[in-house]
Amino acid sequence: MNSSVFFGLSTVAYILAMITYIVYLAFKKNQVGFVATIITVAGFVFQTLAILLRWSEFKELGQMGWLRAVPLTNLYESLIFFVWCLILSYLIIEFRYKNRSFGAFITPVAGLVLAFIDISGMSKNIQPLVPALQSNWLLAHVMMSFISYAMFSISFSTGLMYLIVRTEKRSEPAYIFWTVMFGIFVVVLAAMGLDYMTFKVLVKSQEELIKGFLFKATFRSSSAVVSFLSFAVSAAFIFAIWRYGGTLKKIISGFSISAETLDDITYRMIAVGFPIFTLGGLIFGAIWADQAWGKYWTWDPKETWSLITWFFYAFYLHGRLMRGWKGKKVAIVAVLGFIAVIFTYLGVNLLLSGLHSYGAQ
Repeated sequence: MNSSVFFGLSTVAYILAMITYIVYLAFKKNQVGFVATIITVAGFVFQTLAILLRWSEFKELGQMGWLRAVPLTNLYESLIFFVWCLILSYLIIEFRYKNRSFGAFITPVAGLVLAFIDISGMSKNIQPLVPALQSNWLLAHVMMSFISYAMFSISFSTGLMYLIVRTEKRSEPAYIFWTVMFGIFVVVLAAMGLDYMTFKVLVKSQEELIKGFLFKATFRSSSAVVSFLSFAVSAAFIFAIWRYGGTLKKIISGFSISAETLDDITYRMIAVGFPIFTLGGLIFGAIWADQAWGKYWTWDPKETWSLITWFFYAFYLHGRLMRGWKGKKVAIVAVLGFIAVIFTYLGVNLLLSGLHSYGAQ
């Protein structure tokens, strides 16, 4: 069997795990939770085998050593590895905190990302490495970057959940912040989904879809009426979240996850992810850049946004460790930091041009 078969099995497993975790939350049956964990572990094993097989296929095709044949050279492969890191981080949290409730939040992300890859027509072909990527630094730089990204994504989720359960009044700044951020996040995902369904037949790649048709079905539509309605519906949706945010708080509070646990997980994810990102994302990236382009730092858009991301999480740790900040203040920083991560990972590659533009292939 080739790697695509195991990727398909992992997709099915994560979707089944998502359903099982939701059933577990609804009925609070430990047996159901145990089954959900087993399915998630099975999906993780399938995905691990798929990555190793694709690594081997890459090695044979490119006639390169294992260190240079790491399958992390395009959007498809990077999304696959991101999901792998995300599930690994979640499983560690589940076994560390003895709480399966997070599975209902993490497995949907994994399943939907893998399903999106299948239905979007994203290229899955193994492509020869461009000269700049033919380096042993690829393994350390890219893998460590995505490991930190996965940890930052969990800190985003737990930070947002912390704000939801710890805010009371609608006039409270932290309450307004999380309702607006959550609303924008959902609106952007929905708008991009509409772009895909509307313009899929007109585009040949995901990169072309993002660069040429981003929000053209909604906010940037050629029709003034469609554009106006898009903004109006989005504003109404965000207002509804602000108005009925207390309902979401009750739901999350019923998951047996304390605010202290959420705060602790947010801190631990960033405390581990930050040095990995610093070493792998910035330092190893600079060394690789010097070998590939003759300069350690060129203020390329990806480099610049990586530095901006680094400052967000450095500020988080400084505020927590040096100033004694806890709770809402640092949770807000964790949420903002992940927004920078998303732009560093996808926005720069797909919307800006630079030396890292090949990452969107």
